[in-house]
Amino acid sequence: MPKVSIELIAEAMAHNEVSPDVITKVMKDLERLAQVEAEEAKAAREPPVKKQYIIVLSDPRGVLPDEDFVGWVTQIPENDNPGVTVERIKRSAYEYNISKKGRKYPVKSIGEACEAVGAKFQKEQGISIKTKLPVTVIRTDNVLPRTEE
Repeated sequence: MPKVSIELIAEAMAHNEVSPDVITKVMKDLERLAQVEAEEAKAAREPPVKKQYIIVLSDPRGVLPDEDFVGWVTQIPENDNPGVTVERIKRSAYEYNISKKGRKYPVKSIGEACEAVGAKFQKEQGISIKTKLPVTVIRTDNVLPRTEE
């Protein structure tokens, strides 16, 4: 059944010559019921899960201290261990590869999984890829220069 605005109901009642007192009573009842229904719907929703950001680096040669790298920004639930991030990407890629589209266009690397695997497969595994294309990761010594006074 389509939802009808309260103003449209009031207009229809006035058009059918219902007394103004009855229209006012019915409008107040409808507004109260609509408010109760909205509060129940709000209470029934699950609270949003807080998430943390993780950057997965591409380091195929194992030389992290000497080079700049590219990586993907991912997001997992806040209370989960960041060490499972890569495993979740692999599981979502596996699920994608056994799907109809995945059998036709399988992914073969973490980078391809970040680009091609849909959000449906990622959500099932509790991960969200925020950057489909890799981003550059810059190293820093985390020290700001001091100004001489």
